[in-house]
Amino acid sequence: MSRIPFIIGNWKMYKDAAESVQFCEQLAGAIRVAGDREVGVAPPYPVLPLVHQKLRNSRIRVGSQNLHPQKEGAFTGEVSAEMLVSVGCSFAIIGHSERRQYFKESDSFIGEKIQAACRADLDPVFCVGETLQQREAGQTESVIKSQLEGALGSVSHASVQRIIVAYEPVWAIGTGKTATPETAQQVHALVRAFFASRYGTESGERLRILYGGSVKPDNVDALMAQRDIDGALVGGASLNAEHFARIVNYNG
Repeated sequence: MSRIPFIIGNWKMYKDAAESVQFCEQLAGAIRVAGDREVGVAPPYPVLPLVHQKLRNSRIRVGSQNLHPQKEGAFTGEVSAEMLVSVGCSFAIIGHSERRQYFKESDSFIGEKIQAACRADLDPVFCVGETLQQREAGQTESVIKSQLEGALGSVSHASVQRIIVAYEPVWAIGTGKTATPETAQQVHALVRAFFASRYGTESGERLRILYGGSVKPDNVDALMAQRDIDGALVGGASLNAEHFARIVNYNG
């Protein structure tokens, strides 16, 4: 089954309005987005409408870095999936390791966010990954399976079909360290096998699994050559239009 690769730039808490406009102009002219791959950017909340406006005539998708599972309510500082759709978002990053670490998000809460995204017609980009301590203790497989089971336990079979998984080894985020293509492939194969056993072989083969963890222009080709790596969730390198364009234009 053919899976269309998806490259996402996660801007995190970088780029104000002027910087976002400049970046969009540079990026739109530097990448070639054909039918063989998808591209998306996830800017900070305040510039989402602006970025959507700048990219509306391109094939670059706009998404969110987070969302709240409730549609509306007294949740100061939060943003719902429906609000994100209203400003042009088509996907949302959910359960990023920084959300787990700094904001103590649990697997069950992440599951609620996945369901909210699906209800609002957003594609959830569901992040999983182990810490260096867990990897060195030989716990990678158990940690990944626990995160998948904990978040997806109450997600409907229909909703699961639109999920995109991003494997982001926590020890490789912002550290300059990168899992070797072979190491990343092993975990991607594990995730695919989990979905195949839980939701059926077809669901497992259809699932897109992205790699996130210090993806750079000089390692993207080798990563994308792996059978079960279907794209990248790019952090630091996505802040530079030239570097991100090279990643998007990977050879493959």
